[in-house]
Amino acid sequence: MKKYLSTFLLTAGILFSFAPQASAENHIDISQQIAGKSGYSVQVSDTTLSETVGKIIKIVLGFLGTIFLALTVYAGVLWLTAAGNEENIEKANKILKTSVIGLIIILSAYTITFFVLTNLFRVTS
Repeated sequence: MKKYLSTFLLTAGILFSFAPQASAENHIDISQQIAGKSGYSVQVSDTTLSETVGKIIKIVLGFLGTIFLALTVYAGVLWLTAAGNEENIEKANKILKTSVIGLIIILSAYTITFFVLTNLFRVTS
């Protein structure tokens, strides 16, 4: 097995060492030419760093909201299928309480982020 792995790595190394090296500028120019010929507009994005960070934070907060929903559904199903078992009811209750606390934290983070980024955009533009 080691023989095959070392042979593969050696072959791959030799192939990639002789491959033509393209500069980043040439790659961007080719991409822009292909996009232009395909009918797409070739424009450089003029979004700022703060806008990009804001979009990333919104995506992460949306993902956390989805996790909250999944935990709530799981706790509800666990509670419904407990059939009088106190351990499962307590477990579902604990999951539900911690997910609600997490939701409060998520909404607070979103509110603070929205407030700060809105004022930051207003001040910087």
